[in-house]
Parts: sequence; C-alpha cells; structure tokens
Amino acid sequence: MSHDVPSFLRRIVDVKQEEVRKAKAARPMDALKELISELGPPRNFFGALTRIATGANARTDTAVIAEIKRKSPSAGWIRPEYANEDFDPVAIARQYQGAGARAISCLTDEQFFAGKLEYIHAIRDAVPLPVLRKDFIIDPYQVWESRAFGADAILLIAECLRESEIVDLMILAHELQLTVLLEVHSMDNLLRVRPHIGFPKASYTLLGINNRDLNAMTTDLNNTLRLVDLVDEPRVLVSESGITTPDDLRRLRAVGVRIALVGEHLMRHDAPGDALLAMLNGTGH
Repeated sequence: MSHDVPSFLRRIVDVKQEEVRKAKAARPMDALKELISELGPPRNFFGALTRIATGANARTDTAVIAEIKRKSPSAGWIRPEYANEDFDPVAIARQYQGAGARAISCLTDEQFFAGKLEYIHAIRDAVPLPVLRKDFIIDPYQVWESRAFGADAILLIAECLRESEIVDLMILAHELQLTVLLEVHSMDNLLRVRPHIGFPKASYTLLGINNRDLNAMTTDLNNTLRLVDLVDEPRVLVSESGITTPDDLRRLRAVGVRIALVGEHLMRHDAPGDALLAMLNGTGH
C-alpha cells in the first residue's frame, strides 16, 4: 500500500484481505481455473475505449465507461430503491448500451458498495459491451476470480498497492487477457506508476485519474486537468469521478482526454440511460 493512505481506505483493504482469505477457502484456485476453461476469451476493453471516432463525431466523441453502482461509503444508497433485493443491474446495463456507452463498470464490493461478483456474468450475457470489475484488488487470487466470473478488465488502485504488487498483478492480468485500468488520485502516485503504463503490453493498460480527494471525499475535475500534462499518452487516459455535464466532457476533450468513467451522476437519475444519452448529446445538466 502506498504512503499517506486515508484511514477509510486502509479499513476497506483490511476487510478485503479477510474476504480474500475466505474466498480462497470456499473456492480454491483449481475451481477458478476450471471455470475459466469453460469461458471464451475476454472482450477487448482497451480497444472498445481507444477506438478513434471518425466522420462527424470525430471531434465531439467521448468514450464513456458507464458505471453500475448502488451505494458508496460517502453517499450511502444512491437512490432509496437500490437498497431493494430486486435491484436489476442488467436492466441498467441495457439502458447504458442503448444510450451509447462503450463499456460497463460494475461495482462488485459487497460490504461498502452493495455490489456482487455475480452481476458481471449477468451483465455480460445481456449486452455485448466489455465489463470492468470495479473492486479493491490486492491479491492475485482476485485477478483469477475476475476472469472466472466473466470480467474483461480489472481496476487496480495505486493507493492500495505497492509498486511491486502493481507490476505483478499487471503481468497476471495480461496472461489472463484482461485489460487493467490503473487508477491514481494524486500526482505522487501518478509519477510512481507512470513508468508502468503499457506494461507488459501497450494494448492492455489504461491509466485512470480519479478526481475524488480521498481525504475530503470531494470531487474536482481540475484534478485531471492539472495532471494530464504528466501523462505520456493521453489516448489511454480515463478521467473518473465528478463528471456530470456535457461541458465536463468538452473540457476533458480540450486537453486530449477522450475516455470518461461516469457513475454516480447517472445512477442518481430514475433512468440512467436517459442521463447518459443527454450527456453524450450535449443536453444534460
């Protein structure tokens, strides 16, 4: 884990370590490998997001990773009805696909975000978009688990991992044909991971800049705008959190950032797909 990690993130990692221990006991690695042997290859998450638009949309196109998120430690339940057991991630994924999302992000952490690992297969069976497993991945077991449960990509949070752990997890993800979204929140962590973007193969790694301040738990799009000049290849850069309007997407495009992960803003809407469509069409607020 990197230095100066907020206490709440340390608590999540502590819980995750215990979850991984229990998961290993309940479903040994051989069982995961057997599940993987029955699956086809992952979908190309990296390619779906870095494909450059042509024609009329070339200058106005942002590739959006639309997120399915029921709750968060900072916001609680995003909408009251998301607390119900009949929460339907597949219906939301279908809305996102219809609205023009390039990929889906799915929270799978149960204790803090009310996600489920099983959501990934259900979503993937319903829509043709690649799916990112959004969780706190700290152990190689979780990479195998992600692949076994149908994920096409995994999130690695730099603040949760030592540099050697990041490299090892990226190598394993590449071996399993998974795209890595390597996320940072600060300049220090960006400088720490920057040499590893594109490792071990260029077409398997995206760099995420999260606009959430982990201490104040506030979001500021300027975090991406401040750090973008330190990124060698803006084509692989994803801006995350605090993106709510078409103007936010325009500001990102103006500095060369053409991929955005949008979650809470969409999930607060009674029809998340309509909110995404409005954002992409330039009519959202």
